Amino acid sequence: MIILTPLSHSLEDYLEAIYVIGMQKTVVRVKEVAGYLDVKMPSVVDAISKLTERNLVSHEKYGYLNLTRQGYDAAKIIYKKHEEVFRFLSYFLGMDDETASQDACGIEHYISKNTLERIIKLMKFIDSEPDGYPQWLEKFKAFAEKNK
Repeated sequence: MIILTPLSHSLEDYLEAIYVIGMQKTVVRVKEVAGYLDVKMPSVVDAISKLTERNLVSHEKYGYLNLTRQGYDAAKIIYKKHEEVFRFLSYFLGMDDETASQDACGIEHYISKNTLERIIKLMKFIDSEPDGYPQWLEKFKAFAEKNK
């Protein structure tokens, strides 16, 4: 029985990049991952090798990258975390999209399942308000903007 250690933050980023590029294109190439993550090609090749060893990615030399079923499932979870944290930072806290995306990328690696679930519940609760967007949240955004 092989017990694998959890993925490093870097490998999670590579897995997520393959997933995101794959949502936009029919095939994913090493070059596209390098551009997406703003890293050099040898770094991508090294990461892909590690992900292949873990049966998360299949890649023939000089060929396309494909997520395995296990890789797809893991990447989907990572991407979902990123999207939920981004939404919270952007929509609820009023952060600009660039900052929210960068921060979500960092937070997604550290946030616990329980904390993320609580944030999602808060967002659902606020979204379900019968009177629409709560005034206190609008007041908070205005307060935050004035006190930068």
